[in-house]
Amino acid sequence: MNIHEYQAKAVLREFGVPVSRGKAILSAGDAEAAAKELGGPVWVVKSQIHAGGRGKGRFKEPEAGEKGGVRVAKSLDEVKAFVDQMLGRTLVTLQTGAAGKQVNRLYLEEGADIASEFYLSALVDRVTSRIAFVVSTEGGMDIEKVAHDTPEKIVTFSIDPATGIMPHHGRTVAKALGLSGDLAKQTSDLIGKLYRAFIEKDMSLLEINPLIVTKDNRLVCLDAKISFDSNALYRHPDILALRDETEEDKKEIEASKYDLNYIALDGSIGCMVNGAGLAMATMDIIKLYGMEPANFLDVGGGASKEKVTAAFKIITADPKVRGILVNIFGGIMKCDVIAAGVVDAVREVGLQVPLVVRLEGTNVEQGKRIINESGLNVVSANDLDDAAQKIVSAVKGAT
Repeated sequence: MNIHEYQAKAVLREFGVPVSRGKAILSAGDAEAAAKELGGPVWVVKSQIHAGGRGKGRFKEPEAGEKGGVRVAKSLDEVKAFVDQMLGRTLVTLQTGAAGKQVNRLYLEEGADIASEFYLSALVDRVTSRIAFVVSTEGGMDIEKVAHDTPEKIVTFSIDPATGIMPHHGRTVAKALGLSGDLAKQTSDLIGKLYRAFIEKDMSLLEINPLIVTKDNRLVCLDAKISFDSNALYRHPDILALRDETEEDKKEIEASKYDLNYIALDGSIGCMVNGAGLAMATMDIIKLYGMEPANFLDVGGGASKEKVTAAFKIITADPKVRGILVNIFGGIMKCDVIAAGVVDAVREVGLQVPLVVRLEGTNVEQGKRIINESGLNVVSANDLDDAAQKIVSAVKGAT
């Protein structure tokens, strides 16, 4: 689960992490009071969306002006003007795609007197099964570009969970950033607090870009991006309360209610599969035959008929879907359960697009019989290759 920058800074502030002062802006009427409370004379107005590259992004609407999604204001009038221009507009960045995201929240932050900028992040290293820190002197830039063009400017190290943060970790970061004296001490303190926050809040990613040194020699996290392990949210009701569903795909929200693993994609063939590996293979073979999947959907190994029905409804709710492929290999999941769920869903929501079903495994004959006797216009397939060819052919033939 992702949260907004202003929420991330509030979480970090709980652990004593140095972050700049700011106020969330949810309506244009909040702007002046927030600016006066912060005091100025310089403010930064930041769009709050779950995507990077906000400063380089551009709004779709001409009335939003030509500046990006992060703007520096030097007067109260500029603060109010920028808030009016940005709030409710659609910001397009490299990470949002062409559709962009509507800016429903802004963050008004005090200006910073920056002496230098760095990059710092912590994430789960799945190779070592440890938390790793990534550090670079190239703050404020896309870390992917730095990794590609100047990989020598990136320092990475992992933390042994048996010892946790040790003094040498702080020294490693300070050395990598070229910091000494009091700034090195601040760095060591910061790394310890960030690691504690990461562990205690079950984060999966913590990114500070940029981490700055102010001209009065203070380390400050000028930006913050945090993602949490969704499987651990039951332990953190305070974090779950920060969820902004307007930033998420409505179909993905609905899928989460039924514990379905669903990710919306840009293609036109909807997929319902059991097992992540089989789902990936299904999407690959659809691409092999010249079309794109509309989603990743793993119904899991022990899905009920109700769960399957919900999954089918979510797929058909996507207007981009022009055909559906159901690919089930029955182990724990029984083919007759899948078949009954599909039949119930089709009868309830109707079937406006071609549907191909491939069943194999436990109770496969019963499953095929349920589909064949349903009287529905469903095409059966013998194997995955046959299923992919049939659904691609059916969709192309319908256009």
